[in-house]
Amino acid sequence: MTEAELYTLYKGVYVPSHLHPAQSLKYYEDFTFRPDDIVIVTYPRSGMTWMQEIVPLIMSGGDPASVETLPNWDRVPWLEENRACMLNLEQRPSPRMFSTHFHYDMMPASFFEVKPKVINVMRNPKDVFTSSFHYYGIASFLVQPGPQREFLEKFLNGKVMFGSWFDHVKGWLGADNKERIMYICYEEMARDLKDSVSRISQFLDKPLSAEVVEQIADRCLFKNMKKNNMSNFSAVPREFMDQTKSEFLRKGIAGDWKNQLTVEEVEYFDNFYKDKMKDVKFEFAWDLD
Repeated sequence: MTEAELYTLYKGVYVPSHLHPAQSLKYYEDFTFRPDDIVIVTYPRSGMTWMQEIVPLIMSGGDPASVETLPNWDRVPWLEENRACMLNLEQRPSPRMFSTHFHYDMMPASFFEVKPKVINVMRNPKDVFTSSFHYYGIASFLVQPGPQREFLEKFLNGKVMFGSWFDHVKGWLGADNKERIMYICYEEMARDLKDSVSRISQFLDKPLSAEVVEQIADRCLFKNMKKNNMSNFSAVPREFMDQTKSEFLRKGIAGDWKNQLTVEEVEYFDNFYKDKMKDVKFEFAWDLD
């Protein structure tokens, strides 16, 4: 099926119509934030599921029940998805935890007025592309990726769900109130998860003992997190996500793009990246080569 059949064009970017009907987008636009809300922001396939495991464990002081009793889409719901309308989020006690894939300039008015805390996770776009290529192949609500070079063109030009990776990253890097935003790269978490958990807990004003930090980090190792049926999307019906083709939590590593992209595609990607990101001063944790 085509983009016109599966996607809605919302504020200039594609969103899957099945997950984002008009009523859920309206709910999102009218949503009222609280100052102590925690919002996890990522471009798709950049570490959202990982952070949906880490943050509840930090906020609960390491209690495993925080990630074992609710699927991640209910424990840290995507505000723009239809599911959010059904969860009585207004009645949840503070601090509430939310997720979004939306760009900075797509956030609702209340976000800019209240200024909740944000954890913004970024990932090497080559790995985002690689992960997306496999994910699009298993999700019935997404346009099938087709030939790799064809999908690469769509990805680089933002003709995929949630638009351009470049616009998403640059928009959030240019956000106001940066003291309320923690920027962290997927590669930092892959390199030293314990240090990342410690830094996230400090940002959230939730001090933890070294022992609890270590327990959370161990539980959130990719190989361990994959075993949690509340996080690995195994509860999603096969007609929506066929994990016999590829697992939703596939490899969880940095640098898998080297196994996916051809030499020519890498050169093309690098030139595109250098042009789009030439004015960005942020020091990313990934190695583009």
